[in-house]
Amino acid sequence: MTPAAVAVAILYTVFLWWFSTGVILWLERRTGATRGGNLAAISIAAVLAGAVVVMTLRLATPLGAILAFTGAIVLWGWHEQSFLSGRIAGPRTLDCPDDAQGLRRFVLAAATLIHHELALAGTVAVLGAISWGQPNAIAFWTFLTLFVCRLLAKLNLFAGVPNFSEEFFPDRLKYLTTYLRRGPASLFFPASLALLTVAGLFEAWSAAAAETSPFAVMGLTLLIALTSLALVEHVFMVVPLPDASLWRWALPAQPKPPTPLPLDL
Repeated sequence: MTPAAVAVAILYTVFLWWFSTGVILWLERRTGATRGGNLAAISIAAVLAGAVVVMTLRLATPLGAILAFTGAIVLWGWHEQSFLSGRIAGPRTLDCPDDAQGLRRFVLAAATLIHHELALAGTVAVLGAISWGQPNAIAFWTFLTLFVCRLLAKLNLFAGVPNFSEEFFPDRLKYLTTYLRRGPASLFFPASLALLTVAGLFEAWSAAAAETSPFAVMGLTLLIALTSLALVEHVFMVVPLPDASLWRWALPAQPKPPTPLPLDL
């Protein structure tokens, strides 16, 4: 596979990550009258994505890797939209009590999104089952990468990080922010960075192997780019960068402060 093809694969991953995240945020901030239609539309897209994943299981070509990768991203988008809409989240919808600490705080936090996590884990299991022994398992590895990276991010937000953007939470899920902790990063944060770095290096080493096929290089390149983006998202948690500005077009407009009246009135 040529360097140009590798570059295109990386750019495609970055664009798909940015655009799909923006679409989900934009859809979830539409009016209530259209929200049900939004979920129906993305559910249809998820069904089509699932069909694409099944059809590419035996298509061990660079195109097959791209299609399987895209299908997994669309399936992930369905889970994210169902979570942000509050339809598949968790049984607890209350703020975290001020006195909740330690294990109790963790249990209460888990109850706010356990249904979402179980749905994600179930999808990982299904994709793993249908991909077992098949030439093209890129969809499974893509979804598993997303699942692990997002789980690491959630645990770090729970344990404590200096920065996170509350704009990503719609009003119906604002209670979730009470379970997050803004403060110095915990020891779990560098461990997460190390895990993501090792995973990315292993993927890069595998892609560089002389005997690797063009299909494998394409699939691994997509996964490397995805892992690298997860690493960047973690860096945003400790570096004061306006990451929400990347999706300003998808987020609600911020109200302008009132214009001060002249002092002589």
